Amino acid sequence: MGLDPLDSLGTAMSKVIATMHAPVDMPATLQAITSATVDTLANVDYASISLTRDDRQIVTLAPTAPLAAEADAMQYQLGEGPCLEAALEEPVVLAEDLARDARWPSYGPWAARAGLGSQVAFQFQAHHGHVRGALNLYCEQPGAVGDPTMQIGALFANQVAITMGWARHEEDAQAALQTRDQIGMAIGILMERYKLTRDGAFNFLVRTSQTGNVKLREVAAAIINETSQGADAALDG
Repeated sequence: MGLDPLDSLGTAMSKVIATMHAPVDMPATLQAITSATVDTLANVDYASISLTRDDRQIVTLAPTAPLAAEADAMQYQLGEGPCLEAALEEPVVLAEDLARDARWPSYGPWAARAGLGSQVAFQFQAHHGHVRGALNLYCEQPGAVGDPTMQIGALFANQVAITMGWARHEEDAQAALQTRDQIGMAIGILMERYKLTRDGAFNFLVRTSQTGNVKLREVAAAIINETSQGADAALDG
């Protein structure tokens, strides 16, 4: 039996706060928040952050698994779904049964086929910089979002807003986006090189990061750099 989420919340928050130094390492802090959310709430299987940009595009940051990023991207593409609605309009958007929710006629069936049963998204707004987005929580089972998830999820969304407000330089936001792109590129390289699935490639990156005590973005950058050097050498040869 898992721990009561309220019992582990203090520990999770402490881990997040430990990453919030000045200047804020925003990619690391956002990843800590999404990971802590999944670790704290046993019924939540995946988490991610949707961030609105000045050009009104929405991007995903700090997904805890490839499926979270894929679900976010599908909602952006279809123009419907809880994370999109929360990022742009509503404070909280809950879908208790994605397969049967009439609000999402295209996204709901896709999510159900992908193995997602329920979902909730919490809007956050950082007053500094007028940043807005949503913390997205995904559950494999329908009806899995209970009161603890609603209460604690809102607290973690507030942590995201605080992180965004503390970010002192625009390059921090650019670094977060660059990290997202680098990780995606590294996953593609590993999938091709070792014939891995997306989940397998993502887990490979995480294990390498943990084993070597190296940040995930640095592992991704090293893989990309190695591949680039190999391609250059092949051309020179």
